[in-house]
Amino acid sequence: MTLAAATRLAVATNEHLASISNTLIYSSMAVYTLAFFAYIAEWLFGSRSKVARTAAALTADGARKTAGPAVTVKQAGGTAVLERPQVVVRSASGARDVPDGPGAHGGDVQGDLYGRIAISLTALAFLVELAGVVARAASVERAPWGNMYEFNITFSTVAVAVYLTLLALRKNVRWLGLFLITTVLLDLGLAVTVLYTASDQLVPALHSYWLYIHVSTAIFCGAVFYVGAVATILYLFKDAYESKLQSGGKPGTFATSVLERLPASASLDKFAYRVNAAVFPLWTFTIIAGAIWAGDAWGRYWNWDPKETWSFITWVAYACYLHARATAGWKGRKAAYLALIAFGCWLFNYYGVNIFVTGKHSYAGV
Repeated sequence: MTLAAATRLAVATNEHLASISNTLIYSSMAVYTLAFFAYIAEWLFGSRSKVARTAAALTADGARKTAGPAVTVKQAGGTAVLERPQVVVRSASGARDVPDGPGAHGGDVQGDLYGRIAISLTALAFLVELAGVVARAASVERAPWGNMYEFNITFSTVAVAVYLTLLALRKNVRWLGLFLITTVLLDLGLAVTVLYTASDQLVPALHSYWLYIHVSTAIFCGAVFYVGAVATILYLFKDAYESKLQSGGKPGTFATSVLERLPASASLDKFAYRVNAAVFPLWTFTIIAGAIWAGDAWGRYWNWDPKETWSFITWVAYACYLHARATAGWKGRKAAYLALIAFGCWLFNYYGVNIFVTGKHSYAGV
């Protein structure tokens, strides 16, 4: 085989792999859509359940207890009556002592079934999308992180992987499913329409093993920061809901149906803090790795390029958030606002800087 023929074969193979990648990404979007409707069904059927409804007991009048109806269990030769355990939903001192909600299924068996179907579809879609990312990497013969399209499809894959890993570790995060899949679909829709870039080789500055180190950690950090941001937003809603109940107010039916099934605000706050704190050292390493790579590629470790500047701003914002959590006067909602500002800085660092600002990192277009 001549060199020209071998080159043509390689080009044709890469184009075929790129086509397979696109097909797999679209297929994953289809499965994610089915998972989205299954999550919707979980929330809808869960809203019918009366098993876990404790909102009526959440008042500011001190301790309240709710007990469900007795359960009659048939046994050989007779019956046994089991009383449901009482659930303390407000401490006697007036401070919050609210248990976590039952989850999106709300204690409804059919809702729980749809939730399990949704998780199965999410896992299937993740595998299909992962195959699409791998096919994209094979088509360009490099890590699939050379432009915003490739970053987006990899980012959403890692975000779902974080969610599935937390589920595998038996963490109480099933409530995250609907919110995660909604944003994943938006992310992929943006990737295949606005950000799509045909397979191509990297510019010389990116031909380095630091691509695998720096960009992979940046993607993982972004995925974990995203999970923390969703938990923070839900914390703000749940905290406002609990505060209204504590002051004697009556939230709307829709708010009650949704928010009472989420974990308590204290649980959401703790979860958001833990994931942000856990990934912050890795974000620090990401910035350091980027500086070392810049020194190898451009002969200067730090040049206050827009991407470098906003990476540092993001680091400072998360550092302020973590410091605020360690300061008694800045816990709760104030710290949550700082966390959302920090994640907003991360989003602007990716979308805003890449699209609207010109710098040394503007080599890959979109």
